[in-house]
Amino acid sequence: MSEAQSEMSGAIPATSEKPLPVVRITYCTQCQWLLRAGWMAQELLSTFGTDLGEVTLVPGTGGIFTISCNDVLVWDRKRDGGFPDAAKLKQLVRDVIDPDRDLGHSDRKTKA
Repeated sequence: MSEAQSEMSGAIPATSEKPLPVVRITYCTQCQWLLRAGWMAQELLSTFGTDLGEVTLVPGTGGIFTISCNDVLVWDRKRDGGFPDAAKLKQLVRDVIDPDRDLGHSDRKTKA
């Protein structure tokens, strides 16, 4: 299969590079958190762009709102109390995929 055919079929070309990170946002459809989940996905894609392999929205029920990166749970609404703001979410994902990455203004340290 040629590279062009591979791209068109959705197949991932064989490379020796490690796979790109995968983010999963599971949201409650009963609570109507789709827009919140979509906004968070957009924020991550705007910041990390092609450094992410995919951002997946997964519908759920029962008040669930979780975010995982490479199967590492980075945010759970019930565990962490509510929802992360965009800057916090970007930092959590960055800490999993590239801890040395500078997020610019989103990464400013607050003074103690």
